Formats: sequence, C-alpha cells, structure tokens
Amino acid sequence: MIEDQATQDRVVRFLASAASSTGAELLCFEMLRGGAVQLNYRIDVHFFDGPFAGIQELVLRTDSASKLVESRGRSEEFRIQRFVYEAGVRVAEPLWLCEDTRVIGKDFYIMRWIPGSAWGPEIVAYAAQEKCGDAIVSALGSELARLHAVSFNTPGTEFIGALDNSPSRYRLSEAQDAIADLSVAQPVLEWGLRWLYRTAPAHEVLVLAHRDFRTGNYMLSDGKLTGLLDWEFSGWSDPHEDIGWFCARCWRFGRDNCEAGGIAFREIFYRAYEERSRHQVDSEKVFWWEVFAHLRWAIIAIQQGERFSRDGESSLDLALTNRCVAEISYELLGMIAPSVSQMAASG
Repeated sequence: MIEDQATQDRVVRFLASAASSTGAELLCFEMLRGGAVQLNYRIDVHFFDGPFAGIQELVLRTDSASKLVESRGRSEEFRIQRFVYEAGVRVAEPLWLCEDTRVIGKDFYIMRWIPGSAWGPEIVAYAAQEKCGDAIVSALGSELARLHAVSFNTPGTEFIGALDNSPSRYRLSEAQDAIADLSVAQPVLEWGLRWLYRTAPAHEVLVLAHRDFRTGNYMLSDGKLTGLLDWEFSGWSDPHEDIGWFCARCWRFGRDNCEAGGIAFREIFYRAYEERSRHQVDSEKVFWWEVFAHLRWAIIAIQQGERFSRDGESSLDLALTNRCVAEISYELLGMIAPSVSQMAASG
C-alpha cells in the first residue's frame, strides 16, 4: 500500500533525487476521489533546495490493482502528457516518471497539482446554477482543437504508435475482441457492433485524440477550465471520436437537454471547435461516434464490474459501474432503432 510510512519515505527520497534537492519533507499525502481506472494521490512536498526549492503541490498517478485492456501504461501516458503539454494544450505539467518498482511496487509519475473539481455531477450542477456552460464548452472546444492540431505526421510523435486500419475499423475490431472476452453474452452490444460496422464512415483523418474527453475529465475552478485530465486512452483517431464522446448522453449526468457534456448545447461546442481548428464538424460522423461511445462505455462498464466480481478488486465504484449497463444498452438501441428494420430486411 502506498499509504504506509515506509513507501512514502521511498517516494520522498525519489522526489528529492528527481528534483535535485539535498532533501525533502512530505507535508500532505492523500488519495483523490475519482480515478476508477488509475489511482491519484495529492502530495505536497517541501524541497530543501535546488530548482524546486520550497513547497510544491504535486500529484502522484499510478495503476489500480487491475486495469482495462485498452488503457496505456504509466510510462506511455507520461510521454503523451509531456508531449501535449509542450504543444500548448492545457494540462498539468508532468515532471518525473519512476519505473523503479522498488519505490512503490509499480510504475508511477509525478505531475503538478492544478486547482479545481473534476466531479461530473458537480460541474453540471455548477454550470446550470451559474449559467456559465457556454463559456466552459467554448474553452473546451478550443482546447480540443489545439490537441487535434497534432497530426499523424507531426515530428516527435512516433512513440505513440500507429493504426493498422482506419480509426473506425480499428476501434470496432478492438470492441469486437472485448465483447468476445466478456464473461456473459451481450446481444445488444453485438447488435450495436453490427450496425456500426455497416455504417462506418468512409473518409477519416488521423489526429491525436484524447479518447476520454468528457465532463469528469477536466478540471474547473470558479467556472474556468484549468486543465484536461487522464491521457491513458489517447492515441490516433478521427477528430469526431472525441467530439462524439463528449456529446454522448452517457456523459451528461442527467442534464440531457445540454448535449455538450451536460452543460451547453452542442452547437456552441461545435462553433468554438470550428473557429479554432478551421475544420467543419460533420454531424453524421459525430452521431456515428456517439453510437460507438455508448457501445464502448457499456463494454468498459462491464469490464469495471468484472474487476470487482472476477478479479477481486475491492471497490464499490467498480461494482456500481456495472449497474449502468442496462441503461447504456437501452440508449444504444434507441439511437439505432430507425435502422433496425432496414438491417433485418437486408440480412
């Protein structure tokens, strides 16, 4: 456990060395809420000297007891976050990566603390009460466009890897494998997968996508965007995957009339994105990726539940996540219902 004193002492020694300080004192070490896939700890450290001398507010990010198949390791995530930070995207500055498992028993990295809340229901309620949703989604649209300016041919991105197919076909192949690995048959998801295969976009482009861009994965402080979080799923994709994921109903936290993350109308989000990117949003592609978002989220929800029931990871959040699969599946069927009779007729 990271919470034990001996482990924390090793963390402090690592930090002192990484910060080129002769010593350091730990002032705060507490687990942060959220982080269903990874663990995050707030750590305040007083460095005695060196370039980071003084009190530094930091976050330690590391693996949970079990992980999702499509989640990147901490080393890859650190490198991607470092790259997008240097590209000017609003993220916490990643400082140091530790791959020495003798410190806490697994890889971790350290980034700067950024203020605010990322709790989805809280953000949705705040945006409604303060009537600031338009400004928030405008900032998010602009930030997403900045990220999507990183194309497949951008120098220095070779470490991210490549796709062996179009983004939609590649993601569908991943989803098909994931459904096949689930412990219980999921006919609704298989039906949704079939619809997605038959209606996949014909023309796509490759940009660096966040792939979990949603309310709940950005920090908000006093109505201002302070940073984008959780880069473990990021990789090459069509830009509409991020737009569709952000607008999917499953991430509106009950405020369904506000299609952009539960906080504003999607047209405002689209406009900010288009103004920054100089590329027009294709609403048909967004819809396809929204359908995919529900399929993917249902798969992840089942996988999260299996981390609890099958892998023995003690977490009420994981157990409860599996409870939303029926609701997601119902939404998925509703989205593709107009096409169901046509698909059945054509075999």
